[in-house]
Amino acid sequence: MKQLMLGNAAAARGLFEAGCEVISSYPGTPSTEITEEAARFKEIYCEWAPNEKVALESAFGACLAGRRAFCGMKHVGLNVAADPLYTMSYTGVNAGLVIGVADDPGMHSSQNEQDSRHHAIASKVPMIEPSDADEARRFAAMAFEISEKFDTPVLYKMCTRVAHSQSITEPAERVVPEHKTYEKNISKYVMAPANAIRRHPFVEQRMADLAKWSETSGINKIEDVGAKTGIITSSTSYQYVKEVLGDSVNILKLGMVNPLPGDMIRKFAEGLEKLIVVEELDPVIETFVRGLGLSVEIHGKDMFPICGEFSQNLVAAAFGKEVPQGTKLDTAIPVRPPIMCAGCPHRGMFYALNKLKVTVFGDIGCYTLGSVAPLSAMDVTLCMGASFSGLHGWNKAGGAENEKKSVAVIGDSTFMHSGMTGLATIAYNQSKSTVIVLDNSITGMTGHQQNPTTGKNLYGDPAGRVDLEALAKAMGINRVRVVDPYNIAECEAAVKEELEVEEPSLIISRRPCALLKEVKHNPPLKVDEAKCKSCKMCMKIGCPAIAMKGGKAKIDTTLCVGCGVCSQMCKFGAL
Repeated sequence: MKQLMLGNAAAARGLFEAGCEVISSYPGTPSTEITEEAARFKEIYCEWAPNEKVALESAFGACLAGRRAFCGMKHVGLNVAADPLYTMSYTGVNAGLVIGVADDPGMHSSQNEQDSRHHAIASKVPMIEPSDADEARRFAAMAFEISEKFDTPVLYKMCTRVAHSQSITEPAERVVPEHKTYEKNISKYVMAPANAIRRHPFVEQRMADLAKWSETSGINKIEDVGAKTGIITSSTSYQYVKEVLGDSVNILKLGMVNPLPGDMIRKFAEGLEKLIVVEELDPVIETFVRGLGLSVEIHGKDMFPICGEFSQNLVAAAFGKEVPQGTKLDTAIPVRPPIMCAGCPHRGMFYALNKLKVTVFGDIGCYTLGSVAPLSAMDVTLCMGASFSGLHGWNKAGGAENEKKSVAVIGDSTFMHSGMTGLATIAYNQSKSTVIVLDNSITGMTGHQQNPTTGKNLYGDPAGRVDLEALAKAMGINRVRVVDPYNIAECEAAVKEELEVEEPSLIISRRPCALLKEVKHNPPLKVDEAKCKSCKMCMKIGCPAIAMKGGKAKIDTTLCVGCGVCSQMCKFGAL
């Protein structure tokens, strides 16, 4: 039966239909739901790994064992997994191995806007790219076939709009291929220099063979309506082109974006007066097309932006078409910036850090919102795990002057992802650094996934649990203390004391995320207007449950979880 299906759900369905048996991933928007949806199928073993590198290495091990395997991540996660990926290109696979990567044009939930096609080109690995849910399903199965046919991992590229939009697809039955037997082959799988140098020519020949295959396999399609203008495009850009231009232009719709089909592009360009490449982010396809030496007028980034996400209206404007105009209010509407939730356990610690006026090295997670006014308690955020190591370098360079007034913060999941090595360098190289793990007992930003500190696996079943206190001490951190972030005075005292000691120290700010279903909340607070002096101290924590109305503080009881952080700030007992 045909179904309206989310792109990520369709991708998971495709993995199921293709006989995938093992999935190891790290959550990251917009890729997270692929693994969550796949976990609904009891025939597939799914897990969250501590990070993307570990996830890919685990999936590689599964494919060596003869089972089709998948690994999912977002675009910045592919940076973390790049180390095994680039060498895996040399080893090849046993059973099929597919690596899902979801790009985020427009940076809806990411710290950069990188284009993952560059990783495919640099690692010399094929990349396929669906443009809707049905292709997301079909291309997943095709990716395994490519992987096994050409002895290669395959990059399966989604983007926010394909991952999080819905379209019609028609599910098929699951077919599990015969398990492949593992055969010891040192020259293929042991990438010591003497073996690796002999595998490189194989990689180059494989890419040449893949380019030939892509010419005739049907993964790339020409839509010829006899027009003099031709469009080369892929992914969601194809949808925009079809919606705006319909059948008024010839279209070469690419499903495989690495390697690109040179002969097919030459054939497509024959007889055209103008060739236009429509692609989000970097001019990857355009650069390749210009390198073919075609005798046709070529356009690309001279018409379309290199930054940001495309839309139907953007494409319409680029082609001089009428852009539909919506209706808007003339009234200036206040912006609604992202902010930590009411009762967020990180708020008390960030307020203490802001009050102490310390320099804060931040990290990636929902606590990155500690940088937002009025807390504004974060100075630097780079990438997953960079907070601890960044603070270490800062302190080594600045000495005591920096050490006494600087801290780093990281979430529990991010600490397991890539913060442990930063803590190790602090302990090993002995910077007098004060670091804080914001332990909210979940992976918050991507939608409440479990992690190695929670004691539960992806399915919510009991699992091995990392003891943060014991781990830190085993790594050489002698000073480890736990505070309740709902207690501002306790947080402030802990930070002050640890900044003064002449050795590394770790503070664990521990309280579960206020949105977890198992968390029991206190009754909402109320305002005694007779005692409220309109000092607005309670507004300084940026809690969305607190507002000023009629010159008095007011609590939204539908949001307040009774955490009591604001009441600690009111000197008049009004809360």
